[in-house]
Amino acid sequence: MMSRKERNRITIMVGVKAKELSQVQAAELLGVSYRQAKRVWRRYQDEGDAGLVHRLRGKPGLRHKALTLRVQVLARCAEERYADFGPTLLAEELAKAGLVVDHDTLRRWLLAEGNRTVRRRRQQHRQWRERKPCFGAMVQLDGSHHDWFEGRRGKCVLMVMVDDATNRIRVRFSEEETTRASYDLLEVWVRQHGLPGAVYVDRDSIYRCEGPSSVADQLAGKERQTQFGRAMSQLEVELILAHSPQAKGRVERMNGVLQDRLVKALRLAGINDLESANRFVDETYLAEFNRRFGRVAASPLDAHRGVPRNLNEVLSWEEERVVQRDWTVACEGKWYQLDRQHEALSLCGRKVVVRTLRDGLVQLAYRGRKLQWKELPKRPERVESSKPGKPARAIKPPEVSHPWRRPLLRGGRSARLGVGACGQPPLRSG
Repeated sequence: MMSRKERNRITIMVGVKAKELSQVQAAELLGVSYRQAKRVWRRYQDEGDAGLVHRLRGKPGLRHKALTLRVQVLARCAEERYADFGPTLLAEELAKAGLVVDHDTLRRWLLAEGNRTVRRRRQQHRQWRERKPCFGAMVQLDGSHHDWFEGRRGKCVLMVMVDDATNRIRVRFSEEETTRASYDLLEVWVRQHGLPGAVYVDRDSIYRCEGPSSVADQLAGKERQTQFGRAMSQLEVELILAHSPQAKGRVERMNGVLQDRLVKALRLAGINDLESANRFVDETYLAEFNRRFGRVAASPLDAHRGVPRNLNEVLSWEEERVVQRDWTVACEGKWYQLDRQHEALSLCGRKVVVRTLRDGLVQLAYRGRKLQWKELPKRPERVESSKPGKPARAIKPPEVSHPWRRPLLRGGRSARLGVGACGQPPLRSG
């Protein structure tokens, strides 16, 4: 089989043979010297089209490996212990045994034998997302795990919240990435700017429930929510779960910038504890950082909403519990006695919400109404009711004057059946 270059030479040589081209013109078209063009023309005259085929076509290269080496290498590669070895590692192992072969040559041999297949890593398609048009339309939230104090204390987490439209950030140090850390940072943002339209987070267990919903929730069409998800639902803030780190690349890149710049700023300021670090970023660092890396939104509109009055109660932990017949509620190993003033609500057997605020205060609520209660020192004992029950009803025979004991009427059904004084007919055998 001839190459395209060789077929092009045939066309030019045919033109020279028909005297339509001179050898000088042929040399120019072939891109070779005049002497080389004369050699090509002489070979074409002697051998025809076959004379234009490269002389090394079909012959082994000067760097080819011996056939015996190939057989030995393929036999060693067929062993079971090398079944999961890649070409590079396999070539290194073969070199230890004296069988030296390049990893690329080994890969081609294995492909030719059918012992390997080409596996191309499938790339997931991603689409660039345009920034939100205005400040507060969406914020991205993430925790950055890093040695922020360079060994001067233990590792900690920097909770980072960045606005999607303006790159304006708010950060707060915490020991771990927890629901409380997310609550604390969100409250700082809301107190300063207001409620954002949406919060973009990863699929951490803080923001997403892993297990399936209960049967009751499935029938009601509800999905399981974490405490953070429940709080966002009550605040009417859309919670968006990213499917990959690249989806929330804004905050991921911001984490990289802070891991470079903020670490050095803490070192220069000589800060070694979380409290001082949080005070430093709030009072000194963030203003200059936002001025340096912030950008102007496409729209001057501020999409933040007003701060709710019950923000502290929403950013809490809520659990539903059933009121027992003794008007007690058990939650987290504690028992609460409801006050008598709620008797009109008929709370026995109903579900109430046990709300634990971030400062440790506990609230009990029923349909949004806060209840009065007191905490019991220990688990209440279940006492049986002291009210005497009704005695068993005694069975006594009917009196003589009872209709069943009246004298029998002559000729009646009772007479025919021979019903006696007891009101029952005699046995037929008697």
